[in-house]
Amino acid sequence: MSLLTLDQLKTIMIQVDAESAKELDGEILDVGLDHLGFDSLAVLEIATRIQQAHQLPIPDEAIEEMTTPRNILDYVNQRLAA
Repeated sequence: MSLLTLDQLKTIMIQVDAESAKELDGEILDVGLDHLGFDSLAVLEIATRIQQAHQLPIPDEAIEEMTTPRNILDYVNQRLAA
């Protein structure tokens, strides 16, 4: 299975909250999702869409640790590569 790219993650983030999409330009890998305009419900929706697209279970504890785009990519890609 192919790894999740930053561009794919951005697409999912835009689908979840198009209003926050304007914040996704530039270097966002280490910017907090809350600073990008995504609350906990939006992060849950992002995780749900990733789970559906990649058939990858993501436990609630892992979702709580997803505070930046880099955290999401690292978690997902480590599991996809395994």
